Amino acid sequence: MKPSEHLTVRGPEDVLGFIPHSLGYWPSDSLVAMSMHGKRLGATLRLDLPGPRNLADPLEYARRVREYLSADRDADGALLALFTNHGWMEPPGIYQGLLAALETSLDAGGMTVRDAWYVGDDYWRSASCDDRVCCPLPGLPVQVIKDSMLNAEMVYRGSCVGPSPENGARPAAALSRAERAGILAAEDAWAARLDTRRGSREQFSSLLGRWDSVLTGEGVPLSADHAAFLRASLRVPAWRDAVFVMAAAGTQAAMAGAEAFGIFEAGCTLAPVGPADLGHGATDSFDSACAVPGYGEILLGLEPEMPAWDSLNSLDAVLEQLSDCGGASGAAALTGRGWIAWCRGRGSYAAAYLGRALDEEPGYRLAELMIELVRRGTLCGWAARKEAAWRRFEPDAA
Repeated sequence: MKPSEHLTVRGPEDVLGFIPHSLGYWPSDSLVAMSMHGKRLGATLRLDLPGPRNLADPLEYARRVREYLSADRDADGALLALFTNHGWMEPPGIYQGLLAALETSLDAGGMTVRDAWYVGDDYWRSASCDDRVCCPLPGLPVQVIKDSMLNAEMVYRGSCVGPSPENGARPAAALSRAERAGILAAEDAWAARLDTRRGSREQFSSLLGRWDSVLTGEGVPLSADHAAFLRASLRVPAWRDAVFVMAAAGTQAAMAGAEAFGIFEAGCTLAPVGPADLGHGATDSFDSACAVPGYGEILLGLEPEMPAWDSLNSLDAVLEQLSDCGGASGAAALTGRGWIAWCRGRGSYAAAYLGRALDEEPGYRLAELMIELVRRGTLCGWAARKEAAWRRFEPDAA
């Protein structure tokens, strides 16, 4: 959607109908908090609902919610929705203390809670209304949300609500045994040739060019040989990281980081290899005097000011194809998808992809580091800044 498009929120059912489109799935056992700018909707945050121990003392949880929402610097209000089937059908319910702590914490941060709701599988109702006339128990049917005008308009404009992260991070369709065996055999053959060229500057530059051609659409959909070659390239951690960095910040940053890490060897003069029919793309000429951010700053989303989201979206699609055959290369591809999900501010999807990566390759180091960031609740730098954050779509909702 274009930023100028306008979506009208007519009532709470529209707000609640917008949430699954914003997240990409219907949440469960979740708190969803939305910032507001006057009467306009801002950022959407989803967190697992706290367990019994945190419900007894919810202040730390409430502080964390305020900290996340405060990244939306222009926010002056908030909306809260608790998606759960437990503890709210009979007032006051087990979440009253949590809601009170959230209201106090957010108000202290200048984000007054405008409204709050409970949403279950079958019913939903206001969290603050005790009037049995206007808010009868157990509530209104959830179908009211699914039939809302805003939900219908979102669907009309091309948005859809997909499976949960646990299901959405799984492969949609497995390759046949013969297809998988063919790709893995070709991958091993490419890996043997690439292994002797790990220190080659020419091979590195050629590799980035081939990846660039794929990310710009010249190599999609991938043939089996192309997939095998790209999977083989992901076996080399320095090359894997360079591909991620190039997608977000360009070839200059990828080349500069490789130079800084000293991965090139003057004596490695073997001619670069790769599929003849996989284009070399357009690589930037490397200027060592050009100031570019380092790998660490880019992978944490601290630099550049705005990442190349189109390129990252393309990389995500390519990595989805490359993850199908599993193994160490599949773990690398899934880790890349987890990193992109984290950059997008989609922690649930990030955790699911990274968990799958570790299932494929236990101890895979980058996946371990990334999943620790996700578990700590660390936000990617881009996701924490409204002007840089990824947008699944860009409605102007009011």
